[in-house]
Amino acid sequence: MSGGTAWIEAIAAGLLVLSGVFVLVSAVGFARLPDFFLRMHPPALAYTMGSWCVALSATLYFSFLEKRAALHPLLIPVLLSITVPVTTVLLARLSLFRGRTAGDGNVPPSLARPGAPRSMPDKKR
Repeated sequence: MSGGTAWIEAIAAGLLVLSGVFVLVSAVGFARLPDFFLRMHPPALAYTMGSWCVALSATLYFSFLEKRAALHPLLIPVLLSITVPVTTVLLARLSLFRGRTAGDGNVPPSLARPGAPRSMPDKKR
C-alpha cells in the first residue's frame, strides 16, 4: 500500500465492510421475522444495497488503479436492481396462490370477483 493509494484502498475497504453489514442485517431480519411475506423484503433490499457497495468499491479502486474509468462493475447491480423486484413479486404471487389454494386463513382474499374472467377478453371490431 503506497501513500497515494492508501485513501482509495481505505474507501474501498469501507464500502466492502458496509456491504457485509447490509448482508448481516438482512440475515438477522430474515431469521427473526415471523412469516414469508415479511421475510421477502430484507434480503431483496439488503443484497441490492450490498451489491451496489461492492460495485462502487470495485469501480473506485480499479478506476484509480488503471487511471481510466472502469465502469463495468456497475453492470451487476444495475441488472440486480431490475431482476430482484421482479423475482420478489413473483415469489409473493406464488405464495399468495399457494396459501389461497391450501385454504390458509392468514392470506388476504383475491381482489377478483368470483366468476370474473382472469384476463381481458379480446375486443371484437
